[in-house]
Amino acid sequence: MRKVFQAELHQIGEELIEISKLVSEAMQKATTAFEAADTELAQEVIAADARIDFLQNDLDERAIDVLALQGPVASDLRMIVGALRMSASLERMGDLARHIAQLARLRFPENVIPESIRPTFIELAQLDIAIANKVTELLETRNLELSIEINAHNARINELHAGVFKAVAAADWNASAPTTVDVTLASRYFERFADHGISVARKVTYLVTGEWQPSAPLN
Repeated sequence: MRKVFQAELHQIGEELIEISKLVSEAMQKATTAFEAADTELAQEVIAADARIDFLQNDLDERAIDVLALQGPVASDLRMIVGALRMSASLERMGDLARHIAQLARLRFPENVIPESIRPTFIELAQLDIAIANKVTELLETRNLELSIEINAHNARINELHAGVFKAVAAADWNASAPTTVDVTLASRYFERFADHGISVARKVTYLVTGEWQPSAPLN
């Protein structure tokens, strides 16, 4: 019975990693579509989100079955409950990548972002991709140095996100209302993607150390 239990725990961990890899791929493709107004790639991201949703549901059902049938305690219980919460964050990251792709498709053949602010969004995209890749590596290795790097990337994203709001509120901002809405939404999507990456990193840290580091709740 114990071997079956450990196999179930291993499978839950593997499914988390698989979801994380799909999220990373989704963000890479979404940002490429976003920057290049590539509707085919955008549609690929949108369609592929169903796979992330399916895997999250499968993981959650597996975890709930283990909770009900095995009665885990201590570190095993932390791992299962943590996996449930991490899968929700990863699924949301996939949704945010899909939202970015949907913006690219909506504004085709135009680019979503005006030229004047494109460098900011290029950096936002690069940082989110880096976070997604590091989250996957963190889930695979439990190397907590990666969590520190994720936090550093998130701090920079927060700076860029605040800068976008300052730009659209500036007196010399002359973009149309739809473009202003798109810019604001896109910045928010990139910022929220990073926040959920932080959430996953925080839970992995808890699983490794057994110590919870409270922080402000994610909006």
